[in-house]
Amino acid sequence: MKIIPALDIIDGKCVRLSQGDYNTQKIYNENPLEVAQQLEGAGLQYLHLVDLDGAKAQKVVNYKVLETIASKTRLHIDFGGGLKSSQDLKIAFESGAQQITGGSIAVAQPEVFLQWLGEYGPEKILLGADCKNRMIATHGWLKQAGWEVLDFIKTYEKQGVTQVVCTDIAKDGMLEGPSFGLYEEILKETSVQLIASGGIASLEDLKKLKEMGCEAAILGKAIYEGTLSLTQLASVC
Repeated sequence: MKIIPALDIIDGKCVRLSQGDYNTQKIYNENPLEVAQQLEGAGLQYLHLVDLDGAKAQKVVNYKVLETIASKTRLHIDFGGGLKSSQDLKIAFESGAQQITGGSIAVAQPEVFLQWLGEYGPEKILLGADCKNRMIATHGWLKQAGWEVLDFIKTYEKQGVTQVVCTDIAKDGMLEGPSFGLYEEILKETSVQLIASGGIASLEDLKKLKEMGCEAAILGKAIYEGTLSLTQLASVC
């Protein structure tokens, strides 16, 4: 199972939120590159980079952070947040992203998301299925769509999606464990490669996700709060 640290960016700084609430932001480092280099130095290979300013602004904002990390590390970067147009997508890939995660775009403009999927392939275009009370949330988790999460994933699997990043917003940043029941259901009902995100707090959480069959796990606050060390994470990879 891949271990994927998350870097959430506001005003060019590395932050974390609790349950997606922008009012709970805590700055962990004003230099995201420094954090990325620490991750790489510990032996980690992947990074989930989220432009929270972009998610709110409905366009890519922090692409310079992406560009800097991509040019100064060898991390495999999945980028999300504010990807609302083909120009945004172009900026992301030209700035060094190897993959992108599209969530709000898949809800608001499915034809655009499917165009991206057809043009770039399911290896590069991941579906973001972030939910609260099983309902898909969009626009930096500030709005709720009328999609039930499992129906959402199944619909896009039929359209060619193979990789899904799923976050239970109620778990995110709480360090109380991920949404195992929801992930078990997704793995049982679909054949997607599931990337679990939100609430991961221990090696036991990671072990259980791996045993369940998750393709990867994204975690952030557990790293920045020191609940899990980079050495521990590198040993799981």
